[in-house]
Amino acid sequence: MASVIGFRALSFFASSSENKDRSRRQVRSSGSADSTVLSSDSVVVNGTSTGGGRGESNATSVYQGNGRLRSKVEEKKRVTDNVLETLEPLWDDGYGTYTVRDYFDMAKDIVKSDGGPPRWFCPVSCGCPLKDSPVLLFLPGMDGTGMGLVLHHKSLGKAFEVWCLHIPVQDRTPFEGLVKHVEETVKQEHASSPNKPIYLVGDSLGGCLALAVASRNPTIDLVIILANPATSFGRSQLQPLLPILEAMPAGLHSAVPYLLSSIMGDPVKMAMVNIESRLPPGKKLEQLFLSLTSLLPYLSGFDDIIPKSTLLWKLKLLKSAAAYTNSRLHAVKAEVLILSSGKDNMVPSGDEAQRLKELLQNCVVRHFKDSGHTLLLEDGIGLMTVIKGTCKYRRSRRHDYVSDFLPPSRKELQYACDQVLGLLRFASGSIMFSTLEDGKIVKGLAGVPSDGPVLLVGYHMLMGLELSPLVERFLVEKNIMVRGLAHPTLFSRAFESSSPEFSFNDWIKVFGGLPVTASNLFKLLSTKSHVLLYPGGAREALHYKGEEYKLFWPDQPEFVRMAARFGATIVPFGVVGEDDIAEMVLDYNDLIKIPVIKDYIRDANSNMIRVRDETSGEVGSQELFIPGLLPKIPGRFYYLFGKPIETKGRNEILKDKKVANQLYLQIKSEVERNMAFLVKKREEDPYRSVVDRTLYKAIYATSNEVPAFEP
Repeated sequence: MASVIGFRALSFFASSSENKDRSRRQVRSSGSADSTVLSSDSVVVNGTSTGGGRGESNATSVYQGNGRLRSKVEEKKRVTDNVLETLEPLWDDGYGTYTVRDYFDMAKDIVKSDGGPPRWFCPVSCGCPLKDSPVLLFLPGMDGTGMGLVLHHKSLGKAFEVWCLHIPVQDRTPFEGLVKHVEETVKQEHASSPNKPIYLVGDSLGGCLALAVASRNPTIDLVIILANPATSFGRSQLQPLLPILEAMPAGLHSAVPYLLSSIMGDPVKMAMVNIESRLPPGKKLEQLFLSLTSLLPYLSGFDDIIPKSTLLWKLKLLKSAAAYTNSRLHAVKAEVLILSSGKDNMVPSGDEAQRLKELLQNCVVRHFKDSGHTLLLEDGIGLMTVIKGTCKYRRSRRHDYVSDFLPPSRKELQYACDQVLGLLRFASGSIMFSTLEDGKIVKGLAGVPSDGPVLLVGYHMLMGLELSPLVERFLVEKNIMVRGLAHPTLFSRAFESSSPEFSFNDWIKVFGGLPVTASNLFKLLSTKSHVLLYPGGAREALHYKGEEYKLFWPDQPEFVRMAARFGATIVPFGVVGEDDIAEMVLDYNDLIKIPVIKDYIRDANSNMIRVRDETSGEVGSQELFIPGLLPKIPGRFYYLFGKPIETKGRNEILKDKKVANQLYLQIKSEVERNMAFLVKKREEDPYRSVVDRTLYKAIYATSNEVPAFEP
């Protein structure tokens, strides 16, 4: 018989009341022959409950019942069945709402009087997911509480139906029993939604569990995400501790939690979770000290979560789990993403990730050099961000760059601006102008239409340096996600660098980059998106000496007729400033004269994906390379978006190639005219130099944009 589960209204464990019909869940106990269907607003595991996140505010929110709050912006996007269809750009991912202190509070609550076999629960803090979202099953590590994703509940809850596995403290189900328990749930979900993937997120021990389930079910569409999997437990530093712990007197066991906490995670990174990154250094250090001192007393509670008998059992369970899983790795056919830590003192996660990558058929690794074993409970890049950046999020059998795209959250934008693009943003001091319908040039993006479809067509500056400031400004000023069409090589497995760290290339995908193909352009325009297109492509971005601000467009009007088919508004734009940032000292012609570099370039381009055939001329035969650049004292990037060109109702563009070609040449001429205007007018900018801009900000103590010339 199924175990007895108590019910009452509370703020953490729940099946959503506003989504009651679709959230009815079978809560199964390991080894039970039947199940209990949950339809209440919340679930209490054996009568225990936990509180909500710290410091949550409802000042600008709409009450949704069941203790959950949603913003008014999101409320407008709801469809009739109360399920979100899309996310707004800069949505609230909730990162920092919960902290590691909340994890300990919730974990201690759930283990009180915690009998019975393993079971699933749905955290109410995850909220209501998007329509047709896949299921994500979280498989916990040694703690077994199922709370290991608490920092990521809100962001994951937008894109997944999140279930968490709870293994009670006194449960002694062997590893194969846990595998069968998870496998049963996977098969049920697959039977109900055979065309959707099922996500298994395994933390440490849970990583072994996820791989074991995948090896036994090669025909089910699984996406496996492993955080420091314990498959290398045979090489763990905890191995010698097992006989010591068995012989340790009960009075000394109180010291074990502090020992384990130092081995399993980095307390400093745990304490930094909800500290604002843009605070002054002194204030940030003060808050870190307060957060760290308030966290340390919680570590003693680890003894309640994993008492001595349970710890000994879990260490033996880890040993059997690693042996069982390693013997079946050859049978894993699933898509696998491994997150490894550089400061994992429990298992050699970095080396193990590379070993698994070589053994598994479809495996990608992302390495986080400053994180400890408890990667998912430490400050850094959110799990949802990693999933998006590696293109692992999908709602059907194949990933679709358009329909499966989730816009960046406000936290993701802040992190990217501060940690990834900070130096470029400071050095470039980007300023943007646009052209109104009457031809007047104004500061800002008021002249760019807000309603799509809109096709932004312009010059691709050296190394694509103009791309990030452009996307950021559209998000901040107009709350518009610009989807940039990029070279397909950036999205190929071959392009992944030897360093598996979460890189700038991953951030391109987080912020809407996708391969430039006719089908992707078709999908974007059909969904009324704002699309960024560079006809000159890599030939402009990797131009030679003396070719700055020169367009290398193909002879054929590739995009004009596609835009006209959907009645898209075309906005030609120019951008200048690359010659104020760096001087090119080695171009392609110089590099191929160096024997070693020549061979490297030829090898790198041998399997490169070609966007155009050789009939496209010079722009179609571009070789990819990294030019040699000499930095300058930075100047400034200037953008000018020209007068919008309407194609709606102009059927002659579709019928007459000559008309389409004339429009194409007009757009090209507008881009050149915009750049010529900017090159001339920037001489009038008193704050063109980074030195002048820095002095201006120091004197006026403002975070606002530094002025420029009057257009």
